[in-house]
Amino acid sequence: MKTYCKQHAWQLLAVALIIMACLAGVMPPDASLMAAPLLIGNTYAPFPVTPQYTAISLAYRNNKLIADEVLPRVPVPLQAFKYLSYPKGTFFTVPETLVGRKGTPNQVEFTGTEVDSSTQDHALDDKVPIADIENARNQPGMPDPLGRAVEGTTELIALGREKRVADLVFDAAQYAAANKIALTGNDQWNVDHADSNPIADITTGLDTCIMRPNVMVIGRAAFTKLATHKLLVKAYNGTAGDAGLVPRAFIAQLFELDEVLVGEGWINTAKKGQAPTMVRVWGKHCALVYRNRLADTQRGTTFGFTAQWGARIAGSEYSRDIGMRGGQVVRVGESVKELLIANDLGYFIENAVA
Repeated sequence: MKTYCKQHAWQLLAVALIIMACLAGVMPPDASLMAAPLLIGNTYAPFPVTPQYTAISLAYRNNKLIADEVLPRVPVPLQAFKYLSYPKGTFFTVPETLVGRKGTPNQVEFTGTEVDSSTQDHALDDKVPIADIENARNQPGMPDPLGRAVEGTTELIALGREKRVADLVFDAAQYAAANKIALTGNDQWNVDHADSNPIADITTGLDTCIMRPNVMVIGRAAFTKLATHKLLVKAYNGTAGDAGLVPRAFIAQLFELDEVLVGEGWINTAKKGQAPTMVRVWGKHCALVYRNRLADTQRGTTFGFTAQWGARIAGSEYSRDIGMRGGQVVRVGESVKELLIANDLGYFIENAVA
């Protein structure tokens, strides 16, 4: 008991010293108690989450990124969670439904297999010197450097997620042999040849899946060639001409899709310090998937979703190791896991264009 009291007495003394340092101007005002890494027993206080910066991070959205539309977010109660994987015929086997006048209706049971999984933490830090913060405060109209750091860090977190989703959805190994095709040579959509027939390729994929896909996911390079392909242009113009550009809405209508999602994002694949090498995140492929926004870890059938534990967080913490005067470490992060839970509800067209 004496040891415990002595330990907390030292902690209280440390708190008092921090407060006195802030009041005396030795330590910057931003180094609040919430931001100090104080020891509580043998456990460090958690990284401080700032509501105003969390609000900035949640509000910031790059409309060119489509990961949240391709694999919608589904909340999970714990970081380690289970989701149900249903056998292929579960929702297609119809039991006897006829009931006698005093009979008892048949009971149905949706038996699924529990699959263990867990979300993964993805976070980034950005250091903002106290000098930058003070200069912004003393110049009216200057943007808040901490808020700008949150925006920039959020953009990179979102881009990293976009890359993970693209790599997963456009991975041919995720699809059964009957649910994919790799186009080559004259079959590719950018080739002006009789064998190049995107309408046939797409309708074959739509008719292959046991639940007809309702969303097309396609890289910008492939979409541009699809939208200018002579067969699509003829369908749009009523065979009056084969040159032009077909609207995205027409393509969705033509193939009876709810949505056509075009991946626009770019990413630098060069190593740090080397000249940038910019490539499209979504490449030159096309996937047709069945998306059910009402599906979650326990009910509903869908191609895939993103399990999310908690909300995205953002906050700042004082650090003395930033420049001469110290500074704030801005952190943005989220805990998610991208999953394909029914890949037989998708069809992959690899290398749609060269």
